[in-house]
Amino acid sequence: MSGARTPEGAHQVPGVRRPIIRFASSGVPAPTWPPELIVQTSNLVVVRYQDGRTVKGTTRDYAPGRPVFHVETSANERATEVQVKLLKAVFFVKSLAGDAARQDVRGFVQGPADTKLGRKIAVLFGDGELLCGYTQAYSPGREAFTVFPSDARCNNQRVVVMAGATREIQSGPAADELALRAAGPQAQAG
Repeated sequence: MSGARTPEGAHQVPGVRRPIIRFASSGVPAPTWPPELIVQTSNLVVVRYQDGRTVKGTTRDYAPGRPVFHVETSANERATEVQVKLLKAVFFVKSLAGDAARQDVRGFVQGPADTKLGRKIAVLFGDGELLCGYTQAYSPGREAFTVFPSDARCNNQRVVVMAGATREIQSGPAADELALRAAGPQAQAG
């Protein structure tokens, strides 16, 4: 890829006009990139509200700690604004279709107490849903934290849990106890 240097020293790509942006501390021009090299990051998400609503689509602007993000549900529709304070969780998924016939594992899959994904955690949501996995970021008092599912074959890649939407959260050995209690007799028998 060839480009020309302008008198100001900014790298220019033929046919692409960009303003010169300088690094504040040094006065050196910031690099400019041709549009085909700019990476757009998007994530497939299933957004679950505390009131039971669900929105499925793609987000490009989710960031921890931000009060709002957007979900594009279709290429032809305007993005839906999502208020984080109203959510139960944000599920980052492999596929929006999922697999309705698949039986999710309720509880832990004979996993160790600690892994590279973090410490064991069990989350019982206010609506009775149980989420088991691993976290590196949970501490009481946090508004949200990320859980990596214990079942690697499930559709979820990671789940951002809103602590205000939970009934109970346990980590370490207590997570196993909560998982058994919440999963019911079928988990205790197996």
